[in-house]
Amino acid sequence: MIKTPPFSEGARIEAGKLLRRLQNGELFSMPHSRPMPSIGARVHELRIVDEQHNWRIIYRIDQEEILIVEVFDKRTRETPKAVIDTCKRRLSLYDAW
Repeated sequence: MIKTPPFSEGARIEAGKLLRRLQNGELFSMPHSRPMPSIGARVHELRIVDEQHNWRIIYRIDQEEILIVEVFDKRTRETPKAVIDTCKRRLSLYDAW
């Protein structure tokens, strides 16, 4: 089952617009996105500021697609180890498929 994060309407629209731009080949830097080499090559963190949340969308840019690996509410300065481990595991499973 896929669950949508409880984004506000504005955050959902912003995330959709940014993801569409990524699909069209545009690359972002700060403040919208930053690379996440600790997870893997071509992996980035998209930043969505919501009313009371700092959402992060972990994604990887592949040749034909943008893979959404994880979405979470970032509450600390560092990305939680559990999120990094989950992302690595999901990408490993995807790449083995």
